[in-house]
Amino acid sequence: MIETLVPDNVAVSTAYGDPPGVRLFPEERHAVRKAVAKRRREFATVRHCAREALAALGIPPAPIVPGRRGAPRWPAGAVGSMTHCAGFRAAAVAAAGDVRSIGIDAEPHEPLPEGVFRMVARPEEAAMVRELRDLRPGTCWDRLLFSAKESVYKAWFPLTGEWLGFHDGSLAFSLDGRFRARLLPPDAPLAEFAGRWTAAPGLLATAIVVPR
Repeated sequence: MIETLVPDNVAVSTAYGDPPGVRLFPEERHAVRKAVAKRRREFATVRHCAREALAALGIPPAPIVPGRRGAPRWPAGAVGSMTHCAGFRAAAVAAAGDVRSIGIDAEPHEPLPEGVFRMVARPEEAAMVRELRDLRPGTCWDRLLFSAKESVYKAWFPLTGEWLGFHDGSLAFSLDGRFRARLLPPDAPLAEFAGRWTAAPGLLATAIVVPR
């Protein structure tokens, strides 16, 4: 799904489960040494995807360890983003000379848990979601908004190194699979992000690629 949302200069690798025998670099094993088994499997698989995507760009395998606020530290010359949810893992990477930042997110295609939408949505976004539900009731627009905001944050953080809250961006979706995020902090390095979205039975995904 992710590969349909990004331009050709972005390499994508996906997995729909956790293959056995995925090997981690020592630094990566150390990063998840205290994590539960499920977390370690997700961590390993998504890095396996990342190394497959990096290989498509001609970049040799390297450790990808969490940095500030858990953001992955990519090898020199690369930028990227990773995501995982139940039954799905993906990584998207590009050459740093072509792309400034990438944010991807995948989510189960189901409504958000009760109470979460109020924490995520600004008033104008809540009104938009109500309208979109009438136009296309088969799409979980509340979960899609959450996913898009995750992609916004993943694209934002490498550019700024700063936190971005759910209410610090105002998103607008169109039915053709696109969305825009207007960034509200006064010192935002960009006024907005442009993204793409897709929804299928069981899974939805969003992506933002900020070009040079």
